[in-house]
Amino acid sequence: MVASPKPPTQHTLDILATSASQFTPDPADTERANRGLIATHETGLIEEGGRTVWDISRHDFVRESEVAPSSVHASLWHQARLNAVHGLFEVAPGLWQARGYDISNISFLAGDRGWVIIDPLTSEACARACLDLANAELGERPVTAVIYTHSHIDHFGGVRGVVDEAAVDAGEVQIIAPDQFMREAVFENVIAGPAMGRRAAY
Repeated sequence: MVASPKPPTQHTLDILATSASQFTPDPADTERANRGLIATHETGLIEEGGRTVWDISRHDFVRESEVAPSSVHASLWHQARLNAVHGLFEVAPGLWQARGYDISNISFLAGDRGWVIIDPLTSEACARACLDLANAELGERPVTAVIYTHSHIDHFGGVRGVVDEAAVDAGEVQIIAPDQFMREAVFENVIAGPAMGRRAAY
């Protein structure tokens, strides 16, 4: 039996109403969140094997109103609206980032021989879709290296969506990771995984 959600108590509503009266969103936040946007995924729906992996429309409810519902902290609502901005962005000359198509961002650095990809997301399907978007908009390049900045799975889990294992084994693609990366990845995702899963569900 699944428990039905309960409405916030009056005490909570009073606290949220007070915080809303004291919060003024910075209109420049929206400009900054959209800065450098050059393209978006055609549908925002990423599927694999008939299964929906990512669907940007699930965030439509935060796009519908600038004003937070009475049950949501005004600053969190504002932040959620900024997080709902998605697409391929130019960050700096030669550096682009796809945002909003996973729980993390993937970056594309144009190297002399091809793409250096930084943090290839959580899922293969999302990483592949973002690489396809970058290639379509910026010109197709081979992937020559992948950098994992740290051991959280949303920063390396989608690597097979952007590189072929045979190419890595052949030395055609470098995988660059911090020292002790495998140890930390096991600790983070295997040993702590069940607790993290329960926390995520909660």
